[in-house]
Amino acid sequence: MKVNCRDFLKILSVVILLFGFSPTVDAQNLKNDIVKSPDGSITLEFGTNQGKVFYKVSKDGKSILNDSYLGFELKESSLKDNFSVKNISHSKFDETWQQPWGEEIDVRNHYNEMKVSVKENSKLAREFVINFRVFDDGFGFRYEFPKQKNLKEFVIMDELTEFNFADDHKTWSIPYNTEFYEGLFKSNPISKLDTVATPLTMETKSGLFLTVHQANLTDYAMMNLAGDKTSTKLKAYLTPWATGEKVFAKAPSVTPWKTMIIAKSAGDLMLSRLMLNLNEPNKLGDVSWIKPGRYIGIWWAIHMEKYTWKAGPNHGAKTENVLRYIDFAAKHNFSGVLVEGWNKGWEDWKDFKFSEPYPDFDIKKITDYAKSKNVTLIGHHETAGNTVNYESQMSDAFAYYKKYGVDVVKTGYVGGKLDGKQPHSSQYGVRHYRKVIEEAAKHKIMIDNHEPVMPTGLQRTLPNLMTQEGVRGQEWDAWSKDGGNPPEHTTIIPFTRGLAGPIDFTPGTFNFTNPVLPNTKVHTTLAKQLALSVVIYSPLQMASDMIENYENNPAFEFITNCPTDWSKTVVPDAKIGDFVTIARKDKASENWFLGSITNKDARTVKLDLKFLDAGKKYKAKIFRDGKGADYEKNPYPVIIEEKEVDSKTILSVDLARSGGVAIIFTKL
Repeated sequence: MKVNCRDFLKILSVVILLFGFSPTVDAQNLKNDIVKSPDGSITLEFGTNQGKVFYKVSKDGKSILNDSYLGFELKESSLKDNFSVKNISHSKFDETWQQPWGEEIDVRNHYNEMKVSVKENSKLAREFVINFRVFDDGFGFRYEFPKQKNLKEFVIMDELTEFNFADDHKTWSIPYNTEFYEGLFKSNPISKLDTVATPLTMETKSGLFLTVHQANLTDYAMMNLAGDKTSTKLKAYLTPWATGEKVFAKAPSVTPWKTMIIAKSAGDLMLSRLMLNLNEPNKLGDVSWIKPGRYIGIWWAIHMEKYTWKAGPNHGAKTENVLRYIDFAAKHNFSGVLVEGWNKGWEDWKDFKFSEPYPDFDIKKITDYAKSKNVTLIGHHETAGNTVNYESQMSDAFAYYKKYGVDVVKTGYVGGKLDGKQPHSSQYGVRHYRKVIEEAAKHKIMIDNHEPVMPTGLQRTLPNLMTQEGVRGQEWDAWSKDGGNPPEHTTIIPFTRGLAGPIDFTPGTFNFTNPVLPNTKVHTTLAKQLALSVVIYSPLQMASDMIENYENNPAFEFITNCPTDWSKTVVPDAKIGDFVTIARKDKASENWFLGSITNKDARTVKLDLKFLDAGKKYKAKIFRDGKGADYEKNPYPVIIEEKEVDSKTILSVDLARSGGVAIIFTKL
């Protein structure tokens, strides 16, 4: 039998790989190579074509991506062709690591890796490495620039990374320049897309679900995806600086990972931890000081114009009012009280002072009282997008809060572009947000970041980055003149924005009357508001409404009992834009919590409880839409009932239009 050189190299690679080594192949003349997922279902092939480099991907033998080319346009020259392959290496990796907080405790990080080193056939002889990692549920890749003579400091003007889809899939997206990512996701085929933000989620005709995003966004620009409206090819579009450059870089360095989840169901998209696995492990060391929790705040009352942010006769942050909220939090086991408008600067919305409270806000009295009640004051830094002003005070501001025992801070950047010119998701913005998170960590302070850059899994590396906005949240139901969020919104965002990381959506509104804008309101039933506490994940979650609206309402029991930290998550059933059912197991007990919601259509859901421990009995306390419940006409009716169930039980529950059901399962 004759074996040619190329076949011999491949056989040798496989043999060595089986013994756990990482072979390096002299691949000067080797044009193609592959790496498969550990289960063999996903194949990623690297190739060259007339000096250009590309990759393509298939799942179970069916194409996901056709030839998709790679490269860069630099300020002085191109780095996109005239390449030859220098070498290719393969390795594999398998570990299980634990999250300090999250949707489950254990995360398996299992992938096969292929590193391809390419070099220019020119006098400059510049080179870079493409690092591909293929998991059972998708893949990620990034560019790595080694130290070299002719590529030291350089400016990226365009990244040429392509995603050349094999078919014209249905997508859910928002335009890339949607302010603060606070938009409604629309459905279009790939061929109709302009430039959109990631995560970009797709459903294929064959029943697969795909999501393109990125991981470990560090000192780089956010990747968006640009369509040409003539094909199914999407190309990276990096958010530019105000001056037009995309990235200022120097070698050695790496780019963020480009990621794609490949799932057999919509629910499996939500269970992928591919993005987290492509971030670096926790670098903070002991994180016992980081604690998830559910809190309340004066925020909704300000939106309803009962209080004001700035000082005055109706100032929301008055000491006596905050003490009243602290009493309520202590009574109902909330971890904290968020107070906005406490510091000087709100009167003219500029030059905020982050260590100077208004005279009617006695921070020492408030924090001492909160501590005596086992409640924490949750701090607030609104910057109005003025990062220069914020960074000049940031270290002192965190030290000031820490002095008074404040260990959670919500940051905000309302006000258009950063410093009036830089996009939030530009390299400038990415650098600023990282400074804030790292500086907060020095003071052992957790961050809830509003108006952020889209999350990319950095909470694995910096677990004090607890949650972020970057979504059209429930506040739009208070002040948006378009009437508020439509019913389908919350059945879409778990599969789009939710795949990027925890969402500070702020569910829990109980009063659907808006005295400020009567035509704007929450477009759900009360039972759906309860269910959203489970459906939309955030380790720090605010019950949004005024405390007066919770008093003496039996449905409030679900809010006060629902945790925000979980040991396990399952998605029994979901259809993007229609309905979603999620069940989560409490990290601190044997109890499970379930939330199921629907869009504007009423429906009957069949809840299969096979996620419960086999052979064990549970008391199910069910909070469901009551008779006549309807999000437009009568959102308030809730039926509360108890049943004994086990893992073989299938519950049938009727959901009203934009309705829901929330269940507490207590092991007997």
